[in-house]
Amino acid sequence: MADKIETPLDRFKRVLAQTTRAIAADPESEVTYGGDQSRVTGRSARIPMPPRRLDDERVAIARGFGDGAALRLAHHDEVLHARLSPQNNEGRAVYAALEDMRIEAIGANALPGVGNNLDAALEKRFEDKGYRRMEDRQNIPMPEIIQLLAREVMTGRPVPASAANLVDQWRDEIMAKAGPALDALRDPQAIDNQALFSTLARQLIDDLQMGDEKGEEKSDEDDGEDDTPTDDGDDDDQDEDQPDESDEDNQDSEDEVPDFGESPESGAEAEEIGEMEEDKDSRPDEHGMSPTDTPPKANDDSGERYHAYTHEFDEIAAPQELCDDEELSRLRNMLDNQLAPLQAVVGRLANRLHRRLLAQQNRAWQFDIDEGMLDAARLARIIADPMQPLSYKQEKEQAFRDTTVTLLIDNSGSMRGRPITVAALCADILARTLERCAVKVEILGFTTKAWKGGQSREKWVLDGRPRFPGRLNDLRHIVYKPANVPWRRAKDNLGLMLKEGLLKENIDGEALMWAHDRLVKRPEARRILMVISDGAPVDDTTSSANGGAYLDRHLREVIGFIENRSPVELLAIGIGHDVTRFYRRALTIADVDQLAGAMTEQLADLFEDDRSAPQRRRA
Repeated sequence: MADKIETPLDRFKRVLAQTTRAIAADPESEVTYGGDQSRVTGRSARIPMPPRRLDDERVAIARGFGDGAALRLAHHDEVLHARLSPQNNEGRAVYAALEDMRIEAIGANALPGVGNNLDAALEKRFEDKGYRRMEDRQNIPMPEIIQLLAREVMTGRPVPASAANLVDQWRDEIMAKAGPALDALRDPQAIDNQALFSTLARQLIDDLQMGDEKGEEKSDEDDGEDDTPTDDGDDDDQDEDQPDESDEDNQDSEDEVPDFGESPESGAEAEEIGEMEEDKDSRPDEHGMSPTDTPPKANDDSGERYHAYTHEFDEIAAPQELCDDEELSRLRNMLDNQLAPLQAVVGRLANRLHRRLLAQQNRAWQFDIDEGMLDAARLARIIADPMQPLSYKQEKEQAFRDTTVTLLIDNSGSMRGRPITVAALCADILARTLERCAVKVEILGFTTKAWKGGQSREKWVLDGRPRFPGRLNDLRHIVYKPANVPWRRAKDNLGLMLKEGLLKENIDGEALMWAHDRLVKRPEARRILMVISDGAPVDDTTSSANGGAYLDRHLREVIGFIENRSPVELLAIGIGHDVTRFYRRALTIADVDQLAGAMTEQLADLFEDDRSAPQRRRA
């Protein structure tokens, strides 16, 4: 048989893999293709699949992804990184972003061609996230702002055009707070030495008041004026920490949530949303979320019981309240077009889940009855004793345990781009699949109405900034598909996840309890809650006023309540972040492309293990 002819794409992939190994100085490293970003694990690198049509720009982008993976293979120590990384979520994210840029700076400074390739890949990443079209400086995550400023210092290369406008809006503020620490990153010895660079990176994080030392110091202090949270100071201090946020966020909140009057929803969907709004308003703040009488106090935590400063500005919204029908249809088409290749893969996984679910609906037979099909297996006894009556059998369908599934999707800003689109498509296809198996599905989302506090924070400021105010952001919970609404009527709603400006911060604890409360009111015998998230709760204003561990502790309380005292079966899937530290039954995936398989396998395992759940104490 003749050898297979090597196509231009195959040749490019082969050469790209060889180049990656050469730059990494590791000829035995494994290079594979897949996903939408480079990823390195141990001595294995996975880089995005190059497009079939290769021009100069696409070649540079593909080589940029390969060069980035190669530099990480050669210059990054994961064990050292984990040991030196800050413990709080915000500081850890900035630290990781700075380390990524240190690795790339080594290659960009030594080899200008590599630097050009990395520039092309970085520009592609920001274009995909839509940064060029954004005008609000809050729309770009702070770790990326700091990363780009550090890149400018370490390599001398300008900020990519797609993010330049947003970075310039933050530049003066960051330089005023941490200019010397940022300039110190240009030291060539520090760039080449991960441990030395770590010291400089931690100093930069501390100057930006994003580290974890401050929270530890506050937890050790006694009552007094010095332990007042940052936001409890006077107006000047507040403005220094968060300049102009009050005006900007309030304006954003008013612009993004106009008063549409009466909701256009009708029937079951509107009724369910209205009932939940009433329940939410009448529910006590604590809601019995904690299995213990007194909340545990952690470092960087006020130790106060979790509560919201006010529920006045929270909302539970239907997609039609946030977006008109025409735009929803456009966003739905965008969702389908962006992920058409992935839809086939997810569809195959969904079909596999469908078959496994149908296998649970086993058929059985009733024997020795007076009518039905003649039971041939019992004819022998008629021959032995003609006085015996004929025996008949009937096929009966074994009842499939009635089940409802809630998919709770993190709609935070860190999910922007491919993660949220893949999550939306997976939820869409799973809803269709489960509906075919007579399983009710509800799809919910959670975010906030503003960045770093909205009208709740403004009310707190007007009230004189009392200490430990609790949650200071306005919740926005979204009902994409109520359980009683068929998929065909709700499918366009999922396009809302692609709406620019929707994804902001995430307060997981209250969202999880909200979804749980909706689920326990369902009549089905079995209730499953699946959470899809990419990290821990994040709300800067609430954390700064109550301690960095405040939201984490509340999430653990809610999870403990559901896992130990509720009939709801809870599982979680983390995208790129370890959620096993929160959830007992959890799975962390390294790349968003694994989400479809993870969701189907987790649900299939639950349905196959259809034995009665362990007895749990009821609330």
